[in-house]
Amino acid sequence: MLSGMHRNSLQEQVIYGRPALEALTDLAKAFGAHRLMITSTASLAGPGGLAQHLAKDYGAGCVGIFAGVSAHSPREGVIAGAAEALRLGADLLVAVGGGSVIDATKVMQLALWAGIENVEGLGAYRVGPGPHRADVSKLTPGVRMIAIPTTLSAAEFTAFAGVTDVSRRAKEGYGHPLLAPRAVVLDPAMTLSTPPQLWFSTGMKAVDHAVEQLCNPVRSPYADALAEAGLKELVQGLLATKAHPGDLDARLECQIGMWLAMAGASAGRGLGASHAIGHTLGRLLWRAAWLNLLRRLARCPALERRCGKRSPEAGCRPLGQSRALSLRRGKGLGARLGPPHRPCRHRHRPGSVPRHRGTHPARPRHSLEPPSDQGSGRHHGDSGTGPGRCAAASVAAE
Repeated sequence: MLSGMHRNSLQEQVIYGRPALEALTDLAKAFGAHRLMITSTASLAGPGGLAQHLAKDYGAGCVGIFAGVSAHSPREGVIAGAAEALRLGADLLVAVGGGSVIDATKVMQLALWAGIENVEGLGAYRVGPGPHRADVSKLTPGVRMIAIPTTLSAAEFTAFAGVTDVSRRAKEGYGHPLLAPRAVVLDPAMTLSTPPQLWFSTGMKAVDHAVEQLCNPVRSPYADALAEAGLKELVQGLLATKAHPGDLDARLECQIGMWLAMAGASAGRGLGASHAIGHTLGRLLWRAAWLNLLRRLARCPALERRCGKRSPEAGCRPLGQSRALSLRRGKGLGARLGPPHRPCRHRHRPGSVPRHRGTHPARPRHSLEPPSDQGSGRHHGDSGTGPGRCAAASVAAE
């Protein structure tokens, strides 16, 4: 018998298909916010940038723009953004950009709640084992955020964030149920200026999220159904935007597909090997390489033993024909969109791959062997050794 657990997100609203300015105005009024600070990147906040236009159009209620977020969300940007929000007396943060901006803004919230004033202070709140850890659950939430994404990274739909400790070259995870944006605005017009390479690479990341959910060793009716629907929307939308970049309906279809694909992960089942590897190598390779890795993972014997017809006691059912068809929808998509599939096409210097520190909640370590509490529907994993070793290591050993 299938059994499990579903966890609802504390995110309050997802608004789609409405102009960002209109939706933001209504949300700020509903939340009782009067001093908005926009967080973004230097390019989006520069002359003619999306963040600048949004701030100007919003008027006096926008008290400033923080444009100090850079790729991979360095701690320094997080602390500087929190300090600026404090200086301006902001009562609502508005993240305009991709995953780096949204993740950085999530942790700015945490820094404001905890009164953290320097980069070293963040270390006590990161996820994972270690000395001098602070109890995140005891924080009293204060200033919250709204996300207006410009890519398909889906960072806006989760309550965890990845921030880089530059001194250690390590990506660290931070989590709290209320780190998730209070509301998300999906306005396809806000994606029109996103470079095609970034749009399609994050689109393949969203496809990857859907495939990971469909190939997860633990079945989840909610996550499986949404991932299947999301994959269909993404394939159709990405191909349509490739042919017609200005098609707002197709761009919204991609945004909705991204949202559906991520819903299962944010509901408690988590992500897997491909997402973990992508956090480390994503800056070097297009996301399509990780989709290929997931296909290998989905075919591995350990996963068949876990979810195949031979082991119904594992607490999950095998992928049905409809899901198999959904997975085939993604086959060849990367080639049609343009990104390369093979890591060997890229070269990088030794030591250029960043380390991960601790356990990032966005990249749980999947065990490919049945856990002791079979069928519980919970996520399983360990420190990366023994029978429950990281799935990536299992694939690499094939």
